[in-house]
Amino acid sequence: MPNDVQQNATQSTVLRTGLTIGAIYSALAIRDTAGMKPESTAMAAIKGDAPSLTVDAVAHAVQTAFGLRGDYSPLVSERDQNFMLRSANGSCFVVKVTSRFEKSVATDFQIDALQHLERARDVVVPQVFRTLSGESSCRIADEHGAYRLRVVTWVDGVPLESQPLEQDAARELGTALARLDRAFGGFSHPGERPELLWDLQRATELRGLLPCIDDVDIKASVARVVDDFEREVLPEMPRLRSQVIHGDPNPGNVLMTDPGMGFIDFGDIVKAPLVFDVAIAASYLRVFESSPLQFIVPFVAAYHVVMPLEPKEADLLFDLVRARLATTISLLYWRLAARGQDDPYRQKALEGESGAAGFLGLLDALGRDGFRQEISFIK
Repeated sequence: MPNDVQQNATQSTVLRTGLTIGAIYSALAIRDTAGMKPESTAMAAIKGDAPSLTVDAVAHAVQTAFGLRGDYSPLVSERDQNFMLRSANGSCFVVKVTSRFEKSVATDFQIDALQHLERARDVVVPQVFRTLSGESSCRIADEHGAYRLRVVTWVDGVPLESQPLEQDAARELGTALARLDRAFGGFSHPGERPELLWDLQRATELRGLLPCIDDVDIKASVARVVDDFEREVLPEMPRLRSQVIHGDPNPGNVLMTDPGMGFIDFGDIVKAPLVFDVAIAASYLRVFESSPLQFIVPFVAAYHVVMPLEPKEADLLFDLVRARLATTISLLYWRLAARGQDDPYRQKALEGESGAAGFLGLLDALGRDGFRQEISFIK
């Protein structure tokens, strides 16, 4: 897309969500604001630039360590530098150069999680591709430092976000996510609690991003969500079932494949209450023309068949979905200020998250009791 067209599209998307371009850049100081400590690993990871190694350097490292060669295509990523590698025989892989802000134990956690999932026959996920010496990663360096480099298999499929949403797809997503969460059962790791701003367990920290939201109504809405989370969810969290979850089953990370729906991008996996995964996925099942729960209800029902939810988890789902939407909105505003206009992840976020504020408003209008009534089959 030419720069002038891209700028017009960006402004159009922004205006539809109540964002105003002018004032938002003055919020750049939010990166060090109260509530989000500047030395925080979570903030550093999302604030820091992704690696920017040359394709030649990456290709040389991959050929040397993994014995793979072929054509490289860049992939958009929030924190890492990713490529699609199409090898000479037609096989495809994802090459990941990990952010230097990510702790090594967190990278090991992601690798070991995928290896754990290889035992499950009813989930579709990438597989770890090992080096010629049997390692799960190698090292690569540039003038900025050293990085972990790893390769996983390419999952061939159509992203859920590229298709019109239907109830059958929502049900299939519920079944697939429940199977994935079931497969994670019993898995533990020393790195299972990475510091991630996307982690709903950190939702109260969104208060530190409120100054970045220049729309008064949206700021007030996000503040109410955080207050509700603190009052309704935090006291119950110690009593909720917790395990490793995907952490980001958004439609861009869900693929429709021949064996069934699959999941990619395990960069946000974390040990957290199980119901968080349900809430995160539900927050993207947005509809504006009719009932806001048109797709959420069949999704939750299908999940419930495979992994029965407890009444307390259902009681909290309203606040958890809203918390994910508030996180999406807050980080979108922050990203507008913190990332350059030509940043590909910034543009992708603008295009993909433009409806979050509007959907949050619909849920607020429905209310907690109305939401719970729609999923009253969970008893």
